[in-house]
Amino acid sequence: MNIYIGNLSFDSTEEQLRQAFEGYGEVTSVNIIKDKYTGQSRGFAFVEMSGQEEAAAAISGLNGQDLNGRALNVNEARARTENRGGGGGRGGGGGGRGRSW
Repeated sequence: MNIYIGNLSFDSTEEQLRQAFEGYGEVTSVNIIKDKYTGQSRGFAFVEMSGQEEAAAAISGLNGQDLNGRALNVNEARARTENRGGGGGRGGGGGGRGRSW
């Protein structure tokens, strides 16, 4: 199961996350999401665990817990959607300065 971790301190490491989650079961991968230009953490990560029950225990056990001074937000990760569109629905219009009624 893929798990989303939000509100992550910029100082947190993948090894710290691995250690926290290994207390609940086998961790298959840890990925802190980083800015592609600066390489700095974006404040969230994904942890993959091998079992559903282990992952559910990790979610309930670690959600709200402190790591490096931040209360973690831990949830089951949602599937990525095909259309990640940015901005959507920008249109319409405004116009002149005064009222036209």
